Amino acid sequence: MHEPTVTAGQSTSDDDLIARIAGGDRLAMQVLYGRHHVRVYRFVLRFVRNEATAEDLISEVFLDVWRQANRFEGRSAVTTWLLSIARFKALSTLRRRSDEELDDAQAESIVDESDDPEVAVQKKGKSDALRRCLTALSVEHREVIDLVYYHEKSVEEVAAIVGIPEPTVKTRMFYARKRLAELLKAEGVDRGWP
Repeated sequence: MHEPTVTAGQSTSDDDLIARIAGGDRLAMQVLYGRHHVRVYRFVLRFVRNEATAEDLISEVFLDVWRQANRFEGRSAVTTWLLSIARFKALSTLRRRSDEELDDAQAESIVDESDDPEVAVQKKGKSDALRRCLTALSVEHREVIDLVYYHEKSVEEVAAIVGIPEPTVKTRMFYARKRLAELLKAEGVDRGWP
């Protein structure tokens, strides 16, 4: 009997794609990549804040998926697994960066990207204020907000991705929302976090 093939338009579950990838199915890998690379890229970019680095990390993430698909046990959603791999790689990259010392020439070449007063006055939109407020949150709080609201992950999935207990995720969400509301109020945005 001839085994069916995966096509780009076909609705195949992520779990089925991983099983096919474990068997060496390159088309299944292309479909999985097409389905998830933008989400994973945006997630990584929020960590590393550099498009070229984020692109490199995405390649590494999906290379790991290709190599380790046979180890995927299905205890979490495929997207949770992808974001876990991406998070690990992004944090490893950030640790390597912080270990590198800046020399004087590098330090002098860093551009001051802070806004001048005129630009600051122009940024009155709620989305700009929200973006600024999100970046003012601690890394732990911003990460939880990002996973829950932008990646639509459940508390259980966030706990699995970040590697912390579910009650800790809930606590971080509580304090992140509270801090975000305070920051938005200071920005002059009447309505806080929904």
